[in-house]
Amino acid sequence: MIVTPILAGSLLVALGCGTEPSATAPSQPVSRSTALPGAPSEPASHTVAPREEPTGGAPRPTKPEGHTDNPRKVRWLKAKPSKDGRSLRITWWSGVEPCNVLDRVTVRETAKRVTVTLWEGPSSKAQNVACIEIAIQKVTTVKLKKPLGSRKVVDGAR
Repeated sequence: MIVTPILAGSLLVALGCGTEPSATAPSQPVSRSTALPGAPSEPASHTVAPREEPTGGAPRPTKPEGHTDNPRKVRWLKAKPSKDGRSLRITWWSGVEPCNVLDRVTVRETAKRVTVTLWEGPSSKAQNVACIEIAIQKVTTVKLKKPLGSRKVVDGAR
């Protein structure tokens, strides 16, 4: 009768939820075929991206990789010029790789302003991956053709 395996499986789940392992519990996990009659003997494999988190709360240094699918503009938080004004340190919020990869950074310089645009997208190299939805602060450095001076820095994604 089909009801018996369903009831037995439900009883196993109900008894196993929220309890501490007992001294008589097996040291190895129970396979799906043992726990659920008729289930495949091998569990399905899933690929999960590892958690990428900057150390000590500092933004994660990131370099453009240039191999994303359908890159989009991403807003940045701040642009800090170097002491000599020849580069900018750009900080922004992003997600984990390979789902959020810095594709490129475009810099347009005029006499009055410097427009910096970040481009991100999913990596074209990764397939069948799952990424956790977590915000990561990232940072990249861009070089300028001329020192910043009194020019205004503008976010090209706004």
